[in-house]
Amino acid sequence: MTCNVGGIERPIRIVLGLALIAAGALAGLSEGLTMTAYVVGAVALVTGGVGYCPAWQLFGINTCPPAKPEGK
Repeated sequence: MTCNVGGIERPIRIVLGLALIAAGALAGLSEGLTMTAYVVGAVALVTGGVGYCPAWQLFGINTCPPAKPEGK
């Protein structure tokens, strides 16, 4: 797994994931919406945390900065 989620996108995914999980727990949504908020929030949180998104891999998107060559 190489990094394909980076820059400002990682913290945005983490904050969005936490917000969705909190909304699912606290907003009094229907059961279906609560589960959807939990699942989407967990996916956003995990992909932001590990820096890899399988969907971005499928679409060829990479927001990680290029690796710096050693010695530079």
